Amino acid sequence: MNQENDQDLVQHLEKQGVETKMVMGHPASLFVLFFTEMWERFSYYGMRALLTVFLITEIAKGGWGWNNSDAMQLYAWYTGLVYLTPLIGGMIADKLTGYRKAILWGALIMTLGHASMAFEQTSPTFFYIGLVLMILGNGMFKPNISSMVGQLYPDTSKKKDAGYTIFYMGINSGAFLGMLLCGYIGEKVGWHYGFGLAGVFMFFGMVQFYFAQKIFGVIGEEPGTKHAPSEHVHNLVEEDQTPKNVVRDRLVVVAVLMIASIFFFFAFEQAGGSMTIFAKDYTQRVLSGEVGTIFRWVDAALTIFPIIIVTYVLFQLSKQIYSKYPMTVIATAISFAIIWGLGLWKVNYEFSQDVTEVTVSWFQILNSFFIVTLASSFSKLWEKVWNPSGPVKFAFGLILVAVGFLALAYGSMSIPQGAKTASVSMVWLILAYFFHTTGELCLSPVGLSYVSKLSPKKFAGLLFGLWFTASAIANFIAGMTGSYIDMITEKYSMTVFFLIIAALPVAVAILLLLFNGKLKKMMHGIN
Repeated sequence: MNQENDQDLVQHLEKQGVETKMVMGHPASLFVLFFTEMWERFSYYGMRALLTVFLITEIAKGGWGWNNSDAMQLYAWYTGLVYLTPLIGGMIADKLTGYRKAILWGALIMTLGHASMAFEQTSPTFFYIGLVLMILGNGMFKPNISSMVGQLYPDTSKKKDAGYTIFYMGINSGAFLGMLLCGYIGEKVGWHYGFGLAGVFMFFGMVQFYFAQKIFGVIGEEPGTKHAPSEHVHNLVEEDQTPKNVVRDRLVVVAVLMIASIFFFFAFEQAGGSMTIFAKDYTQRVLSGEVGTIFRWVDAALTIFPIIIVTYVLFQLSKQIYSKYPMTVIATAISFAIIWGLGLWKVNYEFSQDVTEVTVSWFQILNSFFIVTLASSFSKLWEKVWNPSGPVKFAFGLILVAVGFLALAYGSMSIPQGAKTASVSMVWLILAYFFHTTGELCLSPVGLSYVSKLSPKKFAGLLFGLWFTASAIANFIAGMTGSYIDMITEKYSMTVFFLIIAALPVAVAILLLLFNGKLKKMMHGIN
């Protein structure tokens, strides 16, 4: 749908003073948020890809030599708190700073966090200071950028889910590149280089957002800004006149979806925990001969292809906004030049080696790669082919993440009870990440969209904070569950461990399908 025949969206943007130029059928401002979030996710997932493997790697190899249980507990606390602080950050933005300032402050704090972690060799204290700064900065950043995406579209727009899916592509482009490059450099060159690199791109994300603030009109300004258009104020008044029972019912649906998301992310977030341990200790990662050559070519394609995609997106955006916002385009272009340099260096380095050893962090990039390649297809599916209710999409997401763990359970059947190491085929982890990704596309961007559509606008930041609080609970449970991997493997088997994780999402999916009709009624016309 182009700009000319999507007048509702154009009028919505004009009312809020937002730039009405379109990129690929969506507001250009969406893609500014796309790149801001992309570099933030680069920093977060680049560091997360290294965290567990760094902690459990032997001291002789530069790691800290922790056991799996202790590493998983730190992972649980860190990832849990990262998703808990957005509750506070959302309230601060709603009441005090507005979304834009909150995003900028969050980006700055996270940049300093990465800088601190880069000095982990000097003293472990810098490592822990970095973790704390990452937690605090993410709290200011995460809920507020998601809120701004939602405000670019009318609640009735069929493009809103598609817009969030495109935004989610930005999230995963950054996650992919962060895990690919920070993970590779951390494991192959030095841990502190990997931790530091993540902060470089967080800085670029902050700069490009800072110079593009006017593109958002009044969206994200401090509360009570006087020059907001009267039509925008009128929209908020209408919002206040929504019947209380309708508001209540919609918030109940939001709560149900948040609870369901806990069971999804409890399984999904094993990626940085127990699945990382499985990749390090139980997966065949040393490849030679023809197999090693094939992997190098596949890895080269995985490295270059996503960079080409996001470079194309930047090119399309720059054609629309360069004349008004040159510094935004220039800052992002510089960061992309660095990314291209690192990507080509990585490919060349791999082809110069006699034997290929797949890094532990490499497997985590599969999720983001599948997101980047499949996101547009899911966006078109919801927009043009089949658009079931939110609860049905959530149910499919939960079932698919369970299928991924069933694949791991089957692949683990050859591992003896209590074994500390094994050489299971990489195929099972690749399959697991594929199913996890399709499940994520059914649930996570849809969840962000429904929180935006069903929540009262004046509490949007708070509700997004609560959405991430659900993720905090899920991440904490995921990490703590992962800490039992050795115990369960010794007492039962690795297969049993993965079957336990698969069972819970399936149970919740069945409940969502059973109550779908009731939940649809409680949304009162929003779908």
